[in-house]
Amino acid sequence: MAHLIDGKSISALIKDELKVEVDGLHAQGKDACLAVIQVGEDPASTVYVRNKKRACEYIGIKSQSYELPEETTEDELVALVKKLNKDDEVNGILVQLPLPEHICEENVLLTISPEKDVDGFHPETVGKMCIGTKGYLPCTPAGVIQLLKRSGINIEGKECVVIGRSNIVGKPMALLLLRENGTVTIAHSRTKDLKEITRRADILVVAVGKPKYITKDYVKEGAVVIDVGIHRDENNKLCGDVDFADVVDHVSAITPVPGGVGPMTIAMLMNNCVETVRN
Repeated sequence: MAHLIDGKSISALIKDELKVEVDGLHAQGKDACLAVIQVGEDPASTVYVRNKKRACEYIGIKSQSYELPEETTEDELVALVKKLNKDDEVNGILVQLPLPEHICEENVLLTISPEKDVDGFHPETVGKMCIGTKGYLPCTPAGVIQLLKRSGINIEGKECVVIGRSNIVGKPMALLLLRENGTVTIAHSRTKDLKEITRRADILVVAVGKPKYITKDYVKEGAVVIDVGIHRDENNKLCGDVDFADVVDHVSAITPVPGGVGPMTIAMLMNNCVETVRN
């Protein structure tokens, strides 16, 4: 059976490391503060925001919470972000997505100062990642890299295939694998002969957005499979983009859903928050 890559335990280890580092920074008079903005009462967003607050509290990062009503206008939200940009007490700003339909997410994210963009979504932040200069990394792809490294899985020289080309996961995932000297192919919904491409992969990262889409027919025997997807199946149980039961005995290592990539996203957000005061 495949090695199960345990995102819960790895993320807990990272948070423990950050807690020690934050204690040391606090002794030097350096404190991080994250401002979290949520508009509306989307249940999933509420859970994510609560988990982020708990992680901040555990590690020792200060947090400010702004829970705005659904009818908040785009101008009002932009004004709040601009105010937080100027607030020297705030090191990082996070606007919880998705936003209500009447607010343009791109306009809001562009308003966040790149120096406080701990989600890693601002074009300037993305540009730094593309050319390899220092900056905040997008949390989910950075979490995947940590999962691989801390599981003893070498990326250098490996054939890596990413299924998905979103700005949040697919594209930055490919760039970070390339940074680790992987040989990277990006595949997507319009890729011809997808199985032929994915079966070449030593490391297959799946962010296709379709529940249980990837079966063992898509996977080379002995490959490492990272499942970024999260859905509810026909029995209302959490599942990923990979058909776990079909694939697990075919591969050398795989992330479960839940308990794989998900916990790492918050751990890497916390790392970016600490990064705001490291230097």
